[in-house]
Amino acid sequence: MDENDVRLTAWVHGQVQGVGFRWWTRSRALELGLTGFAANKPDGRVQVVAQGPRHACEQLLDLLKGAKTPGQVDKVIADWGVPADAIAGFTER
Repeated sequence: MDENDVRLTAWVHGQVQGVGFRWWTRSRALELGLTGFAANKPDGRVQVVAQGPRHACEQLLDLLKGAKTPGQVDKVIADWGVPADAIAGFTER
């Protein structure tokens, strides 16, 4: 972890389960060098937790809000914080 690292927690609303959204998010996060996970929530949202350099997390957030995601994203709510314990890799949960 670097002193410029952050933790992004994003809740993605819309039709984002069963469409490859977590896999797509994992691929984008790994391309950006981020660690974390993407998890389906019982209410239909996908929770994305990413840790790494702020600029890379901001890029991921922009991609989550973009038009090229699988499914249909209605809105993304983001919360910024300090990195928690080290997370290895980026996984789908």
